[in-house]
Amino acid sequence: MTTIAVTHIASLVTNDPSLGNGTPLGLIQDAAVVIEGDRIVWTGESSKAPATDNVLDAAGRAVVPGFVDSHSHLIFAGDRTQEFNARMSGQPYRAGGIRTTVAATRAATDEELSANVARYLAEALRQGTTTFETKSGYGLTVEDEARALRIAGRHTDEVTYLGAHIVSPDYADDPAGYVDLVTGPMLEACAPHARWIDVFCEQGAFDGDQARAILTAGLAKGLQPRIHANQLSYGPGVQLAVELGAASADHCTHLTDADVDALGQGSTVATLLPGAEFSTRATWPDARRLLDAGATVALSTDCNPGSSFTSSMPFCVALAVRDMGMTPDEAIWSATAGGAAALRRTDIGRITPGARADLVLLDAPSHVHLAYRPGVPLVSAVWRGGQRVV
Repeated sequence: MTTIAVTHIASLVTNDPSLGNGTPLGLIQDAAVVIEGDRIVWTGESSKAPATDNVLDAAGRAVVPGFVDSHSHLIFAGDRTQEFNARMSGQPYRAGGIRTTVAATRAATDEELSANVARYLAEALRQGTTTFETKSGYGLTVEDEARALRIAGRHTDEVTYLGAHIVSPDYADDPAGYVDLVTGPMLEACAPHARWIDVFCEQGAFDGDQARAILTAGLAKGLQPRIHANQLSYGPGVQLAVELGAASADHCTHLTDADVDALGQGSTVATLLPGAEFSTRATWPDARRLLDAGATVALSTDCNPGSSFTSSMPFCVALAVRDMGMTPDEAIWSATAGGAAALRRTDIGRITPGARADLVLLDAPSHVHLAYRPGVPLVSAVWRGGQRVV
């Protein structure tokens, strides 16, 4: 296999505290990275880089790990521009808007849905996202949920069964019957195509008892739990996530002290989705409160057509710094290593020997510019699995 060295990196974020300056980011100044095949094989000071087959001079620019977007909803069709316009005109956000996308998604062909996913992934890749998770949840029938997961699996290994997004309109008068469907025939059809199971535990969606039944059924089928928790109101979602050992509790906007303590003491990652608060004009999650309690925090886009139609992790980094109490260092860690933790992955989200060679070259001397220069297209080049893709 050929080797390539990226040299003269002004500031390299490794996310390995044993390297560089000893902080969680493991910053190395005037650094180099050596890639062999799809792996990182060496990191260190540029002057000490070993000989390689090829060399790329970063010319004093920064390199960060590829962003890990651990929460998205990309298997959909249709458009909710009118809903967004109404919301920006003063109407509140409610989970029921999902039904609009369900109708459009059911009507779309497999080819249309797959093309949509490819489009948004290409958009995200240009902005530095090299790993993403995506969910079903806009079909809400056995066949539509299963086909959503099959389509998702063509694009990523991180596939989540979210039949419990909302109660299907077909079961509007029988929510218990829909839970039986989600935990029975739908789960049977969907489990072979997914790694994760998720549920929207919220007023207007599923309560704590329903969420417990759904996640427990998924666990019995070998799916690992994650949960939409405490987005629109206080509720049982976070406590349930910690109790069941969920990989992540996502949103975490309305938290009691007990919720914060549980996340600080457990292994469940608190995944914050600032694009949703931006797009719905909702209360910002308090990242500072979680971090000070010792919780592991991830940042993700929540890319979906209703409440957070952004694929930009740099945008979410800037929002987290500006409005959620995070430092630039904490935000870049959460958008890379934090996302990897939310997916229980150790091969991504860091630039250290043995990790997958996912790198982002910024047109800036430091990762701080992601928050310092919001909205500016700073991603200059992207490598995924050792291949330059941007």
